[in-house]
Amino acid sequence: MTHEPEIAAERKAGWHPRNRFGGRYDFAALVRRCPDLARHVVAGPTDEDTVDFADPAAVLSLNRALLLHHHRLDHWDIPPGYLCPPVPGRAEHLHRIADLLSGDAATPVPRGAKVSVLDIGTGANCIYPILGVAEFGWRFVATDIDPVAVRWAAELVAANRGLSGKIECRLQPDPGSVFDGVVRPGERFDLSVCNPPFHASAEEAASGTLRKLRNLGGGRPKVPVLNFGGRGGELWCPGGELEFIRRMVAESARRPGLCRWFTTLVSKQQNVATVRSALDAARIAGSQVIEIGVGHKRSRIVAWTFQPDEALRVAGRSVDAGVSGPARAGTARAPRARPPGP
Repeated sequence: MTHEPEIAAERKAGWHPRNRFGGRYDFAALVRRCPDLARHVVAGPTDEDTVDFADPAAVLSLNRALLLHHHRLDHWDIPPGYLCPPVPGRAEHLHRIADLLSGDAATPVPRGAKVSVLDIGTGANCIYPILGVAEFGWRFVATDIDPVAVRWAAELVAANRGLSGKIECRLQPDPGSVFDGVVRPGERFDLSVCNPPFHASAEEAASGTLRKLRNLGGGRPKVPVLNFGGRGGELWCPGGELEFIRRMVAESARRPGLCRWFTTLVSKQQNVATVRSALDAARIAGSQVIEIGVGHKRSRIVAWTFQPDEALRVAGRSVDAGVSGPARAGTARAPRARPPGP
């Protein structure tokens, strides 16, 4: 299912050079592949085609069209109310962490089923495994605490011939655990990927949605409308993303050999210092903070390893190679002399 990216000639600033979504969308081609998108296409401020990103139906249709057109899926959908991921941003995340395996954006990324990835909180959309298989041919274990999401993700895999046999979907039986209880004895992964629940409550999630709608401009409703959808476990959890990541770091320290690189998205800049303190306490071998700035949104990925050879291999390199102009390197922590555990 892997194929060379269709990279647009006109690139927008900030995008990874491998990300096929870093240019303007070809709406004519997208509509041919997904005719439902036609009713959502509108003229933008400079008369270019776009969609209303405050309209959940338009967002879903656009992301479906992107997946079906660029990644040759046979089918993709999500249950009502579940999170519809912004495919370009999720692809950006995946390309950035792929560089941890290759060394930098200019070196070919390892491809094929020999590369195994653990997706924490895959959601009903199963987006990281779908993109990882399509772009690199990687093999995935996709986990979630929601039985409906796991069942739906498994049905998506079964409905697409190119995904069959490459993604295994598992239910995490304990909502308070990250790796414990869902990873099998003896399993090892090259990467883990996670987009944790950002918020600590439903009220905080609703407030964040209102801010996002205001940023989109125009006469937006006062009542929050989740344009990208999302349910409790997808948008919020007790303690928010910071508490979730603390649990992830603590569990990774108990099984440091589970992944070559553990990674997670961190939406709030103010949480990075606390996460790094938790990593220091866990006696990691090295870490990276990978800054992402695309569109109107800035975020970052925190990656860590307990393997000194991995930490040495990437120490000091630029991890923001997708940014045009002078390189804005991500920050790295020096490797520590701790041998990897079991």
